[in-house]
Amino acid sequence: MASITFVLNGKRTTVDVDSDTPLLWVLRDTLGLTATKYGCGEGICGSCTVLMDGEATRSCVTPVQLAEEKTIVTLEGLGAERLHALQEAWIEEEVPQCGYCQPGQIMTAAALLQANPKPSDKEIDEMMSSVLCRCGTYPRIKRAIKRAAQGGGQ
Repeated sequence: MASITFVLNGKRTTVDVDSDTPLLWVLRDTLGLTATKYGCGEGICGSCTVLMDGEATRSCVTPVQLAEEKTIVTLEGLGAERLHALQEAWIEEEVPQCGYCQPGQIMTAAALLQANPKPSDKEIDEMMSSVLCRCGTYPRIKRAIKRAAQGGGQ
């Protein structure tokens, strides 16, 4: 067991867990934040994406020890005070179908807009192609990202 400290959704957090435990399971099982989803367990599907120091990070393959002294944002933290522009756009564009991949989609889009507030269609496609949507809502996802970018994306 190790004591690992990081900033989670704006709050300094310390957990006592095995340092090799995937960040996903620390978030879900230890801390009770269940928006981040388990999909493939191999970092391929993107359902488990969170922001680590602003970068889209696959939490299912990231040992919690790599979060030490980092800033982690989950979907719960993205819209903690009020809905984030992406969350508003997701609702307005009626993006979700089954909804399972949506936390990963939104967090990946948040990383994109943080790095590039006005992405081109090609940049959106490149970034978002890393998160799989079994329902095929990609056109609505793209529209929502563009809508959020027009509103500032922050």
